Amino acid sequence: MLNIYKTDESIIREISGYEEGCWVKLTAPSLEECMKVAEQFKMDVADVRAALDDEESSRISLEDTYTLILVDIPTAEVRNNRNSYTTIPLGIILRRNLFITVCAEETSVLDTFITQRVREFSTKKQMRFTYQILYNTCIVYQSLLRAIDRKRSEIEARIDRVTEDVDLIDLHELESNLVYFATSLRANGVVLDRLSRYGRLRQYEEDQELLEDVIIENRQAIEMTAIYRDIISGTRDLMSTVINNRLNNVMKYLASITIVMSIPTIISGLWGMNVSGQWMPLSDTPFGFFIICGVTLVLCVVAMVVLRWRRML
Repeated sequence: MLNIYKTDESIIREISGYEEGCWVKLTAPSLEECMKVAEQFKMDVADVRAALDDEESSRISLEDTYTLILVDIPTAEVRNNRNSYTTIPLGIILRRNLFITVCAEETSVLDTFITQRVREFSTKKQMRFTYQILYNTCIVYQSLLRAIDRKRSEIEARIDRVTEDVDLIDLHELESNLVYFATSLRANGVVLDRLSRYGRLRQYEEDQELLEDVIIENRQAIEMTAIYRDIISGTRDLMSTVINNRLNNVMKYLASITIVMSIPTIISGLWGMNVSGQWMPLSDTPFGFFIICGVTLVLCVVAMVVLRWRRML
């Protein structure tokens, strides 16, 4: 899908044709749309379609008539029947009096500009627009990181009540999300570092300050990712420890019951041996059976008291 936008007096509107200072927004474009844009503005169609490859890494490519900037942005997806997060490439092409973005799907990183939730936004100020997109990308990263931590907190709150296998799987999915984020944020950091050093990219003083803010926010997102990964790792270890402790308690309880139940088994086995009755104690005693049962019961009670005292029951 191809849309063209332009801002006039800080108001964005969609236009029907190409104009100077416009923003060409390609969302999941077809091959024909990419070839049309590439031929119209004399660009390599491979650069236009670079952001459509999920395996494409973040980079900057300086060509003769345009500059290609590729960064990873966060997005939601369904993985293993669960709502998860991953990253996809976003292509930004800077050409004289033209700003082009290419992405494989709709993203909140760009939608905030269309809905005018970003102040002092202009499609004519290419570098400032680029830095605003990168800044908004960092903000979305941080927002999703906080959402991941809230999910982890919900799982941790259930540990003392009931722990199921699904909680361990959810923790693994959250940690996978953080791995994707950490990899993409580090790659984006390399791109930001190069943006600050490339003299070919025209920058004004206020744009340079905005780039420094983007670098700071990106570093903060990287630190948040590292911290949340450590916390999730600790939560998983805690959950494993709790599960093992509950299993140990169950095994200890079953072992105690086995010890108590072995007492009547041993006694009944001794008195049930096939020997002469004259050699079996209490065989000729009135109420001998009840006496043996009473002694057995007393021994079981004593065993239970001892086990209780040793905290094994």
